[in-house]
Order: sequence, then structure tokens, then C-alpha cells
Amino acid sequence: MVAGASAVAVLVLALRAGGALAAVIPGLPDPGPATTWALPVARLLADGLATLTVGMAVTAAFLLPGDRGSVSPHGWLLLRRASATAFGWATAAGALLVLTVSDLLGVPLGRIGGATVVSFATSIAQGQALLVQAGLALTVAVVARAGVSRGLAAVVAALALVGVVPPAFTGHAAGAGNHQVAVTSLALHVLGAAVWVGGLAALLVIRRSRHLADAAARYSRLALACFVAVTVSGLTNAAVRLGAVEELWRSRYGWLLLGKVAALVVVGVLGAVHRMRTLPALRAGRGRSFGRLAAGELVVFAATVGLSVALSRSPTPAGEPADADPRTELLGFPMPGPPTAANLLGQPLPDMVLLTVAVAGIGGYLAGVRRLRRAGHPWSPARTARWLAGMLLLVAVTNLGVARYATVLFSVHMVQHMVLSMLVPILLVGGAPVTLALRALRRPADPQVRGAREWLLLVLHSRVARLLTHPVVALVVYSGSLFGLYFSDLLGTLMRSHLGHLAMTGHVVLAGYLLFWVLIGVDPGRPRVPHPILVLVHLAAMMAHGFFGLVLMQSTTLIAPDWYLAVNPDWAADPLDDQRLGAGIAWAFGEVPAVVVMVLLVRQWVRADRREQARLDRAADRAEATGETDDLARLNASFAAAARARAPRRDPDDR
Repeated sequence: MVAGASAVAVLVLALRAGGALAAVIPGLPDPGPATTWALPVARLLADGLATLTVGMAVTAAFLLPGDRGSVSPHGWLLLRRASATAFGWATAAGALLVLTVSDLLGVPLGRIGGATVVSFATSIAQGQALLVQAGLALTVAVVARAGVSRGLAAVVAALALVGVVPPAFTGHAAGAGNHQVAVTSLALHVLGAAVWVGGLAALLVIRRSRHLADAAARYSRLALACFVAVTVSGLTNAAVRLGAVEELWRSRYGWLLLGKVAALVVVGVLGAVHRMRTLPALRAGRGRSFGRLAAGELVVFAATVGLSVALSRSPTPAGEPADADPRTELLGFPMPGPPTAANLLGQPLPDMVLLTVAVAGIGGYLAGVRRLRRAGHPWSPARTARWLAGMLLLVAVTNLGVARYATVLFSVHMVQHMVLSMLVPILLVGGAPVTLALRALRRPADPQVRGAREWLLLVLHSRVARLLTHPVVALVVYSGSLFGLYFSDLLGTLMRSHLGHLAMTGHVVLAGYLLFWVLIGVDPGRPRVPHPILVLVHLAAMMAHGFFGLVLMQSTTLIAPDWYLAVNPDWAADPLDDQRLGAGIAWAFGEVPAVVVMVLLVRQWVRADRREQARLDRAADRAEATGETDDLARLNASFAAAARARAPRRDPDDR
């Protein structure tokens, strides 16, 4: 209750100080005081309940020990409370839909019709985000009560984390001059803060549990990662919103940002005190100091959430993009000049989500290699080089200038697609990350706790994994993505939102990784498929890829016309000619990677035959040394007996 009161008090003060409650200008539409005050309060309520839902679901699934396949009693309690907070979250998101319509149209609540709200929720990006969030929150509320398994708790946590993200892709971030950076940094900021704050609140809920010390230690490591993510993403987002450093002390928005920075420093110091003092005391059985400090930290967190909501309602110094060019508004950045080598490799377009994935992938991989070497276990430098090359190539094609041109030219987009679907997955598969993870990850001290290694093994042996790794399924996912994306209206729809673009990029990389992991991967968990079948699957993928390029070259229909006609640069060729160029690239690009994969397949086939022959030779040697009949001799004898049984008997009179 103290935390909630502090959040509301800071929200009111920050709304007044930040200029969000400016005087009504005569002649302009005004939604009235009810909407003016209820909208930020509803936003605060939705954010607070979402944070609590995320924290309790994550704690129940990943931080607490379980009872074999089920969550612990305290985990069950957290799931039930997460269900209640998720229902409140869904209700608050629904109220935000109506309040946002009233605010945008400048119409009081009593004059808002249901048809207007439905139209806003289904056709406007901001309304769609709130509708998706309300739907996900309601799903979490239902699923959290559907069972007690730890797998179900992990699903609840995943759904809650996804539900936090959609509103981050609208509002100030979407209207910033560089919305790629603003949107992705805000999404990471919100996710990190939700896990950080919600996890602490969940620990206070189970403060009387005998597992609190171990759960708090695991939370401490997670909180440190969240602190880094929140700090980096927050500073990045603030730089985009401010526009200039001096606005930090010249503008009201900057003053509020300084307050948020001060709160971040305070909770960072409190976190350090936790790690140095209260966690050791908690392990020693003295938990009162942890509870008092965590409660104080939660109050600061709540005040920071109120400050964040006020920031989302306050005008930014950078303002909306001044350029009225509709193409700039669609792209989120000015139209680039004609493509040159310098422009394609320069003019970076940072994407915080993909950069975070690459940094985490490289850092985690190198940490695993270091741990193995410290333990005296070798790891192939070639595998490390392939993994690093794959991650760096992923960053290059999604964050350098080529990413700008991929949004306006179909030909460059196709180059990006081919690299992401073929070169990057082949290199990443060659790094054998699953093998490294299984060797480097440590088992938790408590056998009832599922660590990262246990979750990885559970995923590898799940029915979903067995289905997806079937060669035919992997082939259909990979090849079907090409035809489904480009011969439907899906491409244009995805290109119009950064969330859709991220989803497309992630699907392309994962579909390619799945296929090449099945074909040439060396990690455990892959299905044992005879090499001749794998060769046939690869040939089928090559044929589908070539057929796609051929059909695209002969097509006279422009793909995603609403998008490419709207963003077509003045210096570019006709969009249909550029599409044919992209089709030629798609048709020719796959030749070299396909040959490389075929060579690797044949080499693995030969090595497998050699290993099998060596095994048979060793078995024959053992049989000869011991005087026993080996398996191969018994098999040959059975074949000979079967042949004699099938042979026709000769009549003695025929002589």
C-alpha cells in the first residue's frame, strides 16, 4: 500500500511538473478532466499489475524449486496471485482503450460510442497494441489457473513477458525521429524493469518460505542483468527523446529524466547492499534485514514507475519529426541516397533488440568456452570462429546501412533475407551452441531446481522439438516461409511496423537454423536420420529455393505494392524491375551455400560409414579373439539360411 501511494503521489507531481496537465486552449477539443486524470492512473495501474504478474510468474517457474514436475506450494500461491493481477491488468488495458480514444479525439467519455472504440482497437496501431495486451493478459489469467506443472508456469511467464511489450511500439517511441532505436530500446527497458521490479515483489510475497535464501540468490543474478539492460536501454531512449544534451537541464522532460536517473542510482546502490550484506544474512537465517530493505527498494521502484508513466504523457524536447515527407514518416528515418558501398556499410541503423541478442550470444558463448578451458576441457577454435562470424554477420545485415536500403529496395531486402536465412544459420549451426551449453552449464545445488541446463534438456526432448526437427517438417517450414511471405499480403503488413519487421527477421533466422541444424548439425537432440534421406531433403530445399526464384523472376505482379510504391526512392528504378533483380539474386544466391552444405553432408556421411566400419571391424576382432560369432557373421548366416529356405527344391527324377 505504501508503494502504491508513492507511485500515485509521484505520478501527480510529475504530471504537473512535466507539463502534461497544461491549460486547455480555447477552441481546441478537450476530453475533460475525467479523461485527463483517469488516463495516466489507468496506465499506472496497468503497468503495475503487469509488473507484478511478470514477477510472480517468473519466480514460480524459474526461481523456486518444484516438486518433480509440479511447482512448489509457494509457486502455486504465486501463480494464483498472478492470475488475479493478470485479470486486473486486462481490465486496466481495456479501460485504457476507451480513455485513449477519448484523449485522441478530444471527446468526453460520455460521448464515446462503442463503434468508435472498436474501430480504434482494430485499425489504429495504438489501439491494436492495447487490444493485444488485454487479450494476452486475459490469457495469462486463465492459463495460470489451468494446472500446477512447471512447464505451464513457464508458459505463463512467457505470455506475461510478451504481453508487456506491445504498448512500447506506440506513443512517444513510435513518433521519435529514429523510431527503430526508440522502439527497441523502450521494449528492452520495459522488459528489464518488469522482471526486476516484479521479481522483488514476488520475493516479498514468499518471504516466509524456507527457499527464500536460494531464490533470492538466483534473483540477485537476474536483477544484475536487468539493471544493465534497463540502464543501457534507458540512456539510449533518453538520447533519442531529448535530441540534445542541454535539454536535460533546460526542459521539464529533462528534469523528470534526471529524477528517474537518481532513482536508478538509488536502487542500484540498494541492490549492491543486498548482494554484500542482506543475502549473506538471509543464508545465515536472519531474514528481517532483507525484508526491510526489499520493501524500501520496492517503494522506490513504485515511485519510479509513476515517474515513467508521467514521462510517457509529457511532451518531449525533440518533439515529433518535423519532416512532413510521408516516406520519412513510414520509414522512421530520412530517405537514403543512391546505394554505394560506403552507404551500404555505413549509415548504421541500430536495432537494440538484435544488438542485445548478438551481445548476449557472443558473451554467453565466450563465457562457456572460458569455463570449459578452465576445467581443462578443450573446445574447437573453429567452432568459436563460426559462431562469432554468424553473430557478427547478423548484426551487420540488420544494423548497418544495408538495413536502411532493405526497407526501400526489394533487391536489397532479398540480399538481407538470403544472408539471414542461409549464411547466418549455417555459421551458427557450425558453432554447436547446444553442445557447448550442455557441457558448460552447471547443475543447481538443489536437485528440485531447474537451471538453464535442465530447461534446455527439457526443450530438446519435448514433443514440439521432435515434431519441428523432423526433416520433412523442417523443410516445409523453411520452404513454405518463402512462398507464404512473398506470395501473399504478409510482407507489406510486416514491413509497416517495427514489431512485424522483428518478427519476420526472427522467423527467417530460426527457420534457416532449424533446417541446417537437422541437415548438418552436430548437437545432441537432433533426430537420427540416415544420410541419404538428409541429402534428399537438402536437394528438395535447393529445388524449392530455385523454383521460388524462377517464379518470382517471371512474375509481373508487384509484391507488397502498398509498401514499395509508397517508399520508392526518386533515384531508384521501377519497383517491378527492382523486384526482378531481387528474384535473380534469390535464384543465384543459394548456389554457394547449397554446395557447401552438400559437401558437409557428404563428408559427414563418409565419416559415419568409416565409424560404422571401424565398429564392425572391432567387433569381428573381438569375436575372433574370444572364439565367439560376431554380429556381422550371425547376420550373414541368417541371410544365407533365408536364401536356402527360399530356393526351390530339385526333384531327384530330374537327374
